[in-house]
Amino acid sequence: MSSAPAWPTVAAEPEDSTDSRRAAAVHRVRDFLVNDAGTVHDLLCEISTHRAARYEIESTVATLDGALDEVAAHRPGRVPRLAAFMPSNVILYSYALYLLVPALYTDRLVFRPSSRVKDQMHRLHTLLAEQHGLPITLSGASQREFLHDHVRPADVVVFTGAYANAEQIRAQLSPGQLFLFLGSGVNPFVVAPGADVEQAARDAIAIRVLNTGQDCLGPDLFTVHESLLDPFVDALVSELKGLRYGPYSDPDADFGPIFYENALEDGAQFLARNRGGIVHGGHVDFRARRLDPTVVVGEEVTPRTHVPEFFAPIFNIAGYRDQDTLAATLTTGMFTERALGSSVYGHAPGLVEALRRRTTVTLDTTLLSIDDGNAPFGGYGRMANYIFDGEEVRAEPVLISKAVAAHGPGAGR
Repeated sequence: MSSAPAWPTVAAEPEDSTDSRRAAAVHRVRDFLVNDAGTVHDLLCEISTHRAARYEIESTVATLDGALDEVAAHRPGRVPRLAAFMPSNVILYSYALYLLVPALYTDRLVFRPSSRVKDQMHRLHTLLAEQHGLPITLSGASQREFLHDHVRPADVVVFTGAYANAEQIRAQLSPGQLFLFLGSGVNPFVVAPGADVEQAARDAIAIRVLNTGQDCLGPDLFTVHESLLDPFVDALVSELKGLRYGPYSDPDADFGPIFYENALEDGAQFLARNRGGIVHGGHVDFRARRLDPTVVVGEEVTPRTHVPEFFAPIFNIAGYRDQDTLAATLTTGMFTERALGSSVYGHAPGLVEALRRRTTVTLDTTLLSIDDGNAPFGGYGRMANYIFDGEEVRAEPVLISKAVAAHGPGAGR
């Protein structure tokens, strides 16, 4: 991801001094990440691979470059207080999305880090706060205390994590509070007739092995037309054989250990249950927290097929015969509830049309290619993401500034 042109000078900012100071503060963080990224990169490499950390910094810089244009485009009203539950991964990118950009129109912001990365998040906040000096506060409170002391008084609440946890928090909010939920989806990766199989295989690896599979955009299902199933699997295995394992600090490593303990256990259990379908990989070393990229080929999916969420480099592959049948499956039941993004390679116009009604669709490229921190992102599945304005739940792509402009303090109802 490349950054936008040079940041406007402060003199070109709004005349209001507070707005100008906050714009300058965000600018300082942007410059810090561009000119002195080493310290932040080293910190991120405690929980992410070297390549994933570099990509995250680039994505964050691009988001900060576009922050002023984003706010100018959507013109959110002033938010007195925002409270955010932060995710356990992409901690720098999330800091920009849920704190730094909203700080341009929010008076006070407080966030609670995930317990899994509490130490890393605290040190990252310390580094960035030295640059921006914004009213962004890290809370070390328990979830119950955070809910009582910070979430209930907040005007806007941002939650990233499991849908069930989001629903528990939403039930305790008061009328007038804006609640934004950001979860995850199945993100099906479809290889249809006419696809460049080798390119599809390379792209599948790029997104599924990103940060050793520990990324919410990773497809939990790869479904391939039966005429291309064997060639796709062959191309995929051929590419996977060339990948290199190494520590997160190794710039040449393609994948490394699994950081999140439950991700390692869940992945290993899936492989144990589906051992008969493993055609490549399958090696798990609990002592080293290593799970090698693994290809599992199973039966054609149906609306009743359970597709687990993977946070590991597992390629869960199923063949399909008919485009219309697949379209009906991927827009039914659990697939509809977890509808976030999807990628289609090859020619399948009917399938693409059906998926677009529920998800953000990419054609012959991955979801990484449209990852834009200044634009709404997501799908129309309630378990993937939604906006709750105190009265109605709207499952739709989310961008905080746009949601605040439409449903936040001072917005027309």
